[in-house]
Amino acid sequence: MRILHTSDWHLGRTLENINRIDEQKQFIDELCDKADKEDIDLVLVAGDIFDTYNPSAAAEELFFEAINKLNKGGKRAVVVIAGNHDNPERLCASSSLAFRNGIILLGYPSSYPAGEKNDDNSIRVVNSGPGWLELFIEGCEHNAVIITLPYPSEARLDEVLTEELEENKLQRAYSDRVGSIFETLSSHFRDDTVNLVVSHIFVRGGITSKDSERTIQVGGAMTVDPEVLPSKAHYVALGHLHKPQKVKDAPCPAYYSGSPLAYSFSEAGQSKEVFIADIIPGKEPYIKEEYLNCGKPLVKWTARQGIEEALNWCMEGRDLNAWIELEIFLDRPLTMEEQKKLRELNPGIINIKPIIATETSFIEGFEDREAKKIDELFKDYYKYKTGMEISDELMTIFLDVLNSEDQGEDGLTDSVMETTA
Repeated sequence: MRILHTSDWHLGRTLENINRIDEQKQFIDELCDKADKEDIDLVLVAGDIFDTYNPSAAAEELFFEAINKLNKGGKRAVVVIAGNHDNPERLCASSSLAFRNGIILLGYPSSYPAGEKNDDNSIRVVNSGPGWLELFIEGCEHNAVIITLPYPSEARLDEVLTEELEENKLQRAYSDRVGSIFETLSSHFRDDTVNLVVSHIFVRGGITSKDSERTIQVGGAMTVDPEVLPSKAHYVALGHLHKPQKVKDAPCPAYYSGSPLAYSFSEAGQSKEVFIADIIPGKEPYIKEEYLNCGKPLVKWTARQGIEEALNWCMEGRDLNAWIELEIFLDRPLTMEEQKKLRELNPGIINIKPIIATETSFIEGFEDREAKKIDELFKDYYKYKTGMEISDELMTIFLDVLNSEDQGEDGLTDSVMETTA
């Protein structure tokens, strides 16, 4: 049996308010092409299909198009589980219809396929229970037994794991509970089946991507120890971490496929992949990476020689097909005209971070601030925080918020600064 593992699509996610749905469509096309060329029997999608609980119509349309193309009219099995970003009910709203074609959508840890079974289908669930299923796929010599564990928060598990408040005790209780689920469900694994796990969890030792994955834990409370993964599994397909990686210290082959696109500049330079596993019961699985070429790369520029160096890079046509975060070392604030010029020369520049190299910190005394109007104070604050002069447009927004009857003083500065982020 040939299995393709993917996860963390985050359909609908933007980058600094830039819509990336076209890049996500490129990914779906590339994924479907790889599934066809590699003659894949089963696709496992390990959660975080969408970026929010209430995805846009465009994101949902792309999801349905994706699973339909991957399914090949009922000839290829597709199993999709919910991640922490997904609304379990919304993800699975069409599950009864999808099930008829061998597409299995699961939202909660104890979910299992339900619907009208058709013995004439080339893909059939021959047995199942809460958290597991056995799948027949026409053309494969062996059935697959799959443990399915969508994002297992306490709320979705519908149980309180411990009354303890200490983080290390919370973490131990959580890991033990997830381990007990795996141990119980792995009793369905057999010597004559392809034994798989698909889950959306954070396994200790995994490499995170700053500003990219939304946390699923308080401290380390929702961390799973790698040794609790079922040792009899031929392959464990995980979701949540955006960097593709193998899980260290696991008793079985366990991988994060990562996100198909870079979703924050902390992922700049990362390669994006899916994993393909060839599995025959009784033999060592063969696992390989398939690199993705879809979407624009995220690139960081650091102009240590100042604005002229950055302008020269733009005029040279550097990284024209990329999204760019630019750091510029300066001895003065960056003007609005300079910002505009940079973005005109390279529209891919979406973040500009001036670093005032020779600036000394200066804090005005109370008397100095007392004599200034609030708009002047905010201009000074904005320049201090960003190294740039505030635009007329943003100052207008600030004054509108200031004068709004619905806006109190608390949170005023934060709300305006968030507009610039």
